[in-house]
Amino acid sequence: MSSVASLSLISQGAAYGLLVGLGVLFCGVILIAVKVQRVYLSEDSGKSEMFMVANRSVGTGLTASAVFSSWMWINETVLAAAMCYRYGLAVPLWWGSGLCFQIALMAALGVMAKIRVPYAHTSLEIVRMRYGKIGHLVFIALNLVNNVFGCASMIMTGSQLIHGVSGMHFVAATILIPLGVVLYTAVGGLKATFLTDFLHTTIALILIIYFTLAVLTNSAVGGLGGLYDKVMATASENYIPGNYEGSVLTFKSKGAIIWGLILKFGNLALVVMSFATEVYATVPGYNIAALAVFGIPWGLGTVIGLTARALHNTPIFPTYPGELTSIEVSSGMVMPYVLKALIGQKGIIGFFFLLFMALTSTVSSSMIAVSSILSYDLYKTYLNPKVTDKQLVRVSHLTVVIHGVFITGISIALNYGGANMTWIGYLRPIISCPGIIPMALTLFWSRQTRLAAILSPILGFFSGLAVWLATAKSMYGAINIETTSNQYPALYAAIASFFSPALYSVVLSLYKPYKFDWREFLRIELADEAEHHAPSDTTTLNESSEEEQSRNPKSVSGTVESSQPGNIQSKVLERPATANEKAPKSILQLSPEDVQHPFDEEALKQLHRWLKIAWVMFVIIVLVTFVAWPLPLYRDYIFTKPFFSGWTTVAIIWQFGAFGAVVIFPLYDGRHAIKTGARGIWKSSRDFFRRMAKA
Repeated sequence: MSSVASLSLISQGAAYGLLVGLGVLFCGVILIAVKVQRVYLSEDSGKSEMFMVANRSVGTGLTASAVFSSWMWINETVLAAAMCYRYGLAVPLWWGSGLCFQIALMAALGVMAKIRVPYAHTSLEIVRMRYGKIGHLVFIALNLVNNVFGCASMIMTGSQLIHGVSGMHFVAATILIPLGVVLYTAVGGLKATFLTDFLHTTIALILIIYFTLAVLTNSAVGGLGGLYDKVMATASENYIPGNYEGSVLTFKSKGAIIWGLILKFGNLALVVMSFATEVYATVPGYNIAALAVFGIPWGLGTVIGLTARALHNTPIFPTYPGELTSIEVSSGMVMPYVLKALIGQKGIIGFFFLLFMALTSTVSSSMIAVSSILSYDLYKTYLNPKVTDKQLVRVSHLTVVIHGVFITGISIALNYGGANMTWIGYLRPIISCPGIIPMALTLFWSRQTRLAAILSPILGFFSGLAVWLATAKSMYGAINIETTSNQYPALYAAIASFFSPALYSVVLSLYKPYKFDWREFLRIELADEAEHHAPSDTTTLNESSEEEQSRNPKSVSGTVESSQPGNIQSKVLERPATANEKAPKSILQLSPEDVQHPFDEEALKQLHRWLKIAWVMFVIIVLVTFVAWPLPLYRDYIFTKPFFSGWTTVAIIWQFGAFGAVVIFPLYDGRHAIKTGARGIWKSSRDFFRRMAKA
């Protein structure tokens, strides 16, 4: 059972009301959004392409907002403050750098996937084409475990925080958190989660900026200068082993840099290929999100964590005269305690809103990912290859519900097992890292063999697990939650879990060398691709009208028709196949030399241009946030008052910049769709009231 003691910062009735009310509110919002999309914007979430990949119609602004929201986990808000309290102000910056470079990497991988495998629904389709059924099933298992564990751990963390704040039983909180998300995700699909992610992002950023400024300007803190003075005055009682002179105001912190490394390994597993956007939206959208997300743990974590250090032994702090325990810190209670001390009841209500926003954005993204895997990669591929689009959407809805029930059970089990937010953060890299390098090599190294791809992630997981447990036993004499919550076993395990699959893959690939022909990927086809692409697309298109396509969507000029998800629409025939005529030669029978890329030369040039831009952005972000900025600060130096004031001011300005990038810009970017939808609603409302008046 959760070991976080409840101080009842808010009543249980209010907590139940907030959880249920917010869930109902978001269900209502998404139902309205789905109706508006279908009626006024011709976007039907009842079609599988729209449900699973948003018809690849997500623009730059909405992409940035959705990516930002998906990466705005509880970790980078609540736990960033707790870890700043534990190790000092170096943690929030390392945290921000660990998020932004990985999002930039996602952009580069997304473009590469678009070039190599233009029409894949998911990364797992790529695996199936290259490694066959066994490799496909192995990576399905890796993806499912990663998604289920990540999602369940976030729900577990949220339930512990709600229990600690209100006294609500964590089982009730665990059930209520995903309930509303299951409903609106099942109804709306991926585009719906993009829209609700925008709403999550807007509310969360307003709260983050408000919390940061309200805490700093509180009379008990006294602004940036007051915070610095109070931290310096309490330096003797806030000594941190491993920091330069034990100060929380130094960047030279062993604990902070180890935590940052563990975090980076764990988050790397989330670097998966996104097929929900076109390239023109992927690269700028992901990089906007990468820059925006940097400021969230940096600003909020610094202010809240240091404020807790300054005030935790004063009468206004909720735990006074007791100590703020290690278990409470590990469970993320630092932030709600500070908000209760300085803002009061409305601060805790705001914290509930922020908690709900962070949790639901994570859960909804996970649900769509798992739904796509179970419905497309399992059900359609192995159980019912001739499934209709309507049936596939129905299966997707069902899998969302199944996933919601399953992760709820896992979350409850983790709670009863005594896990907390920090322990989960240490375990995540061991579970999620083994598949990263084999998956990357699938796109980048033609000599990785099927055997290597299948065995290397499995061996990598067991290597990481063995290192984690053996190191904990060797260093601390036992294997339990407490000993495995130490930094060094977790760091060594993360390194083993991440890097050992690379060694296994190379050795196994050299055992029986084989070179994969990248043109084989061009055989992957979405059977209904032509139905979902307008004539202006850079993909292979027909010349028929939308009306003709709706009458016979499988009449596609210049494409090969197949009901199996293993081919690609490609201009490979000398003459087009008509509706009443089968293709003269199956694409599966063609040699690789005869399989042409569906994109023309100009489109490929644009894609390679975007790829260069994505890699340049990635390199710049890594060099700035890993080398040029933090490393010169890792020395025998304690921040002076002017330097600290400038440091925190820039962090706060970054928060406002993030608001402009992922809230205001998406509204501008989507202004035409918003205008169309608003006009449609206005016209429908006016017609309705006219009919009512006549009646």
